Amino acid sequence: MKSCQSYITFKSSPPLYNTPATIAYLLNSTVPLITNANNISDVDPIPVDTMITVPVTCFCSGHYYQHNSSYILKNENENYFTLANNTYEALTTCQALDAQNIYGLDNLTVGLNLHVPLRCACPTSKQMENGFKYVLTYLVSEGEYPALIAELFGVDTQSVLDANKLQEDSVIYYFTPFMVPLKDKPPTKIQRTLPPPSAPLSKPPVENPTRNKDSSSSKKRVIIGSTAGAAVFLLLLIFFLLFFCFCHRHKNKISLSSVATDSVATKTTTEKVSNTDTSTTNPSSSLSYEGLRYAAESLTVYNFEELHKATGFFSEANRINGSSVYRASLKGEDAAVKVLKGDASAEINIQGRISHANITRLSGFCVHKGSTYLVYEFVENGSLDNWIHFNNRLNFVALTWRQRVQIVQDVADALNYLHNYANPSHIHKNLISGNVLLDGSFRGKLCNFGLARVVNDDFGEGGFQLTRHVVGTHGYMPPEYIENGLISPKMDVFAFGVVILELLSGKEAIVGDTNGEEKLLSAAVSEALEGDNGREKLHAFMDPTLRGDYPLDMAYSMAEIAKCCVARDHNLRPNISEVLVILSKIQSSSLD
Repeated sequence: MKSCQSYITFKSSPPLYNTPATIAYLLNSTVPLITNANNISDVDPIPVDTMITVPVTCFCSGHYYQHNSSYILKNENENYFTLANNTYEALTTCQALDAQNIYGLDNLTVGLNLHVPLRCACPTSKQMENGFKYVLTYLVSEGEYPALIAELFGVDTQSVLDANKLQEDSVIYYFTPFMVPLKDKPPTKIQRTLPPPSAPLSKPPVENPTRNKDSSSSKKRVIIGSTAGAAVFLLLLIFFLLFFCFCHRHKNKISLSSVATDSVATKTTTEKVSNTDTSTTNPSSSLSYEGLRYAAESLTVYNFEELHKATGFFSEANRINGSSVYRASLKGEDAAVKVLKGDASAEINIQGRISHANITRLSGFCVHKGSTYLVYEFVENGSLDNWIHFNNRLNFVALTWRQRVQIVQDVADALNYLHNYANPSHIHKNLISGNVLLDGSFRGKLCNFGLARVVNDDFGEGGFQLTRHVVGTHGYMPPEYIENGLISPKMDVFAFGVVILELLSGKEAIVGDTNGEEKLLSAAVSEALEGDNGREKLHAFMDPTLRGDYPLDMAYSMAEIAKCCVARDHNLRPNISEVLVILSKIQSSSLD
């Protein structure tokens, strides 16, 4: 069996995995190897989120490389999904865990000893000819791109691109395993360049189209990366070890280029882009202009100085809710400027070519010293989740029943446009209550298209596309996506159903049950509607801030729609166009 010395990266995660001993136990390494590789003490805790390198032995298993570890389930809330995304920080996948263990997803119990395959790689013959001795599995941080990662480890960019089968304009997303070939052992300290920390504001949040949701109170955002390889390749491998590379050809594909391919439009902005101040754009820029070749011609290319002044020099006073978005004044009008590190061409391409009253409008962008600045319309009343979940703040005003029905209708209109009228069709893929903004009239606007996917020829006859990496917010992702990586418009319908339930109940997508354990809101609706006294039980389910001021029959109909939308079997979920017809009737009745 072929094997080699390899390295994987891991972020310190207290209280369980923040010492060399606990990390070595989790990843099947040794304390001396970890302390020597990182020049750290074997007893002192490692600061939270500090990235370390862990030496491991990489074996060839069949046609794939992997490092083997094991894990004993400690509580009832642990499953393949949480282990892959939380505990092992995307070094494995739930598909790989399911494939290499005899226990099904529904048969996991406390005390089971699970086999955990971790992604690693050995140098290919060609890499060894070029002097590379090791391959490191690196977890991409937010805002990083191939050239930056290559510089981090002192290797040339092309070698990193080749190792991951990427092109120069490929898009990568954070928390994605990324292969880095090394000629020497990795540095003892990884000096990463990250965006500045966000400082929360004391006032109630007023947010912009793309605010950071990482600080949400109980939503457990699990972001691993979003990619898709060649369709035929994925169909052959989806139920096997998709997370590992071929032994003889080192096929450790991240295939993020397909995301860029899926997210392009049909027109160019060559003339506008060429007018950009060259002093603010350079080859190391976070935005690939080649990747913008299809962006809509209506976008404005701003210069950095203009945005710098418009945001009060990106002052804390103009930062929105401690996020990476700033309120700005451009030509006498309010705007929202979102600061991104990394390639934002996919998001620009999508939002530059779609236009709908219930979708936030992107007016332009700027590229400056490795960052991309997206300029959106300013949406006065911030995100929906702050109006339904944070009702303990001062001067809180509850949304009325009519406002809630209108917001549901607005979001459905936006999805219907994306699924059935945009050319080409799109899947939002990240619909959560935090990505619905409310304007001055409390009309809903869908925002944040960073994960959106174009519906193209890669989608099979069943309307699905396959992905190796699961990205999203826990509580909003449908079962077929979590378990099998299947993407379709029905995943937006599922998330839409969860948003309806949030508006009805005032609860978050993940709630605590009577025993203090987590429960999905999408599962709670069935209990609220079952039995002969469904309407009475629904009354207890409804948001108490409504104070009973709603038509119970209409609320019951809305809950029934939500229940259909969150059906576990995607075939039982309605299309968004079908939902829209029923919602129109409910809205008309609510206005009477």
